[in-house]
Amino acid sequence: MEISSKENTRFFSNNTILPVDRSSFKSESSASKEKQSCCGGIKIFLGALSFVYFAKALSGSYLKSTITQIERRFDIPSSLVGVIDGSFEIGNLLIIILVSYFGAKLHRPRIIGAGCLIMSAGTFLIAMPQFFMGRYRYERFPSTINSTVSISPCLQDKSQTPLSALEKSQAKINAGCEKEAGSSMWIYVLLGNLLRGIGETPIQPLGITYIDDYAIEENAALYIGCVQTVAIIGPIFGFLLGSLCAKLYVDIGFVDLDSVTITHKDVQWVGAWWLGYLIAGVISVLAGIPFWFLPKHLPKPESRKDSSTSSEQSKFITEDNKDQHKSYQQQVKIAEMAKGKSLEFLSYFLPSLKNLFGNPVYILYLCASIIQFNSLIGMVTYKPKYIEQQYGQTSSKTNFVIGLINIPAVAFGIFSGGLIMKKFRINVLGAAKLSLGSSFFGYLLLLSLFAMGCENSNVAGLTVSYHGTKRTTDYEQALFSECNSGCACSKNDWDPICGENGVTYISACLAGCQASNGSGKNTVFFNCSCVGTLESPSQSSSAVVGPCQKGNECPKMFLYFLVISVITSYTLSVGGTPGYVLLLRCIKPHLKSFALGIYTLAIRVLAGIPAPVYFGVAIDTTCLKWGSKRCGGRGACRLYDSSALRYVYLGLTLVLGMVSIFFSVAVLWVLRKRSSPQDKTLSANRERGTCGTKSRKENFVNSDCLIQTTYWPEKETRL
Repeated sequence: MEISSKENTRFFSNNTILPVDRSSFKSESSASKEKQSCCGGIKIFLGALSFVYFAKALSGSYLKSTITQIERRFDIPSSLVGVIDGSFEIGNLLIIILVSYFGAKLHRPRIIGAGCLIMSAGTFLIAMPQFFMGRYRYERFPSTINSTVSISPCLQDKSQTPLSALEKSQAKINAGCEKEAGSSMWIYVLLGNLLRGIGETPIQPLGITYIDDYAIEENAALYIGCVQTVAIIGPIFGFLLGSLCAKLYVDIGFVDLDSVTITHKDVQWVGAWWLGYLIAGVISVLAGIPFWFLPKHLPKPESRKDSSTSSEQSKFITEDNKDQHKSYQQQVKIAEMAKGKSLEFLSYFLPSLKNLFGNPVYILYLCASIIQFNSLIGMVTYKPKYIEQQYGQTSSKTNFVIGLINIPAVAFGIFSGGLIMKKFRINVLGAAKLSLGSSFFGYLLLLSLFAMGCENSNVAGLTVSYHGTKRTTDYEQALFSECNSGCACSKNDWDPICGENGVTYISACLAGCQASNGSGKNTVFFNCSCVGTLESPSQSSSAVVGPCQKGNECPKMFLYFLVISVITSYTLSVGGTPGYVLLLRCIKPHLKSFALGIYTLAIRVLAGIPAPVYFGVAIDTTCLKWGSKRCGGRGACRLYDSSALRYVYLGLTLVLGMVSIFFSVAVLWVLRKRSSPQDKTLSANRERGTCGTKSRKENFVNSDCLIQTTYWPEKETRL
């Protein structure tokens, strides 16, 4: 018996020693290779995903830069432009749940590659109306067109002018309406943007979770920050491309540019908005190619092989009781035995949704993000229009300034947030504090922009009367005065001229001009009876084509606005990466893709779709002069009330931002409430020696006690 027992002991001891030797030998021989393949694979995916983020951000920002161009080209109001902009989010809404839920179980890189192809098809569709609708026609009095005939702008005798310069007869209007059918082709822009949204859907939820699954935990925040930083470079090129295309005439290549009588500084100018979409479509096609050659899975790093839950996640995830764990296992078994996806949907989707909505941190952060994105999306969408109308800048200069000055500040802010998270090893609680602080100080700086606006331009009949006083009556009645009572003028025309008294007049006819000299851009009007009424009514004066510039203080205010805007953009962007980390760490690992999908869905539905629409409706209320379509009906706004526009645009942005801050405070309060009991338990366990003699920092990162309180599907198998 003693011999047999010794042999058994020797036998079992040999069996127990051999696996350890093999595993150690295997780890020593393949550790470096596995580490290199893991790092190399994730970095290749990181580069490909960054380029896709660049492509989608470029096309999206280019759409923002062409808002005013599309509005003028199709003669539509800002509210309808907001619907076009929101159609991108509608496209996301159509398939975001399916992609987020089932996409994680399929080949994620190839799904992203297919999305890039769909996104490029939508971008090409946006540019198509330019090739099927007629040439762009702007309002110009016949004397400003290249002609040797001198025509009096003040139409005292209708027989002296051709019919095209008078009020169109009904027969002429009906004949012209047959050619104006192309004005409804803005629907193709809407459909193309919707298709862009469908193609962009899998990029964020599948790409970010792919990085978070296969990257080293301490590098995940930095990688996400790098992706978002590269994504910000896309808008830089997008707005710069918009600036370049805004200087090119819309019908370049189709008409003789020498015959164009307006410049890019004119309020009726429309740039080659369609050209940038063709370029963006080609870039989207190139961005999707690498994903067709990437693997479905990458080798996980050593730090993540022993558990599917990070130590930091285990601290904030609300654990279920044992009965819920058993029911979860039963649901998983049922899903595995199900033959179709419908049974899997019923057995897993609804409990997963209930699990997410039962997480107070996730719900509060979702509410804060929805309201904040309402503020940011509305502000970014109409920022070019705000700069053009408030400070009198051209579309080209506006896009150039936003792309070269404002967007880099956002990129630097996002990267700084990721760098701060990595350098100081900030946990979830610290990420919530950093996100809250950036939002608070950012909106506080935004408050100062109320004092950096320009006064309304002096426009006779709209902002001032023909006698120099502020307008108090309805503008349609105020457009006519004694000085132009003898002229047969139309209130619907918009062909502004600048009088030598510094006042803008809606048309040469309403200015009472009796003669003109020159042609095209160099036309000068003489004997304008209304121009001289502000200072010396008895003396008539001259006027030139185009509106007058804003006041002398406006350029200085514009510089102040740029400085504060850059600082504000940087401050708000610092909290971007901490917010993403907070979102990923407050949920269970197997729900990350699903949670990001629901998060993206909520942002699209409750922020991306409505924000541009109601911001556009609010901005339309500040319009002073509406354009008229050739076939009747209201067209695009020609002139806004600068003061009202400033209070509506900035006020709506600030109110929404302040509401989001209250929800962020609630998130921080819940996290502190949850972290306190865990900290006390951890310190008590350390005193008892149950967790060894490691430091508090090591216990927070790799504590066995924290892992033991966490449920994960492989726990029973490993035990």
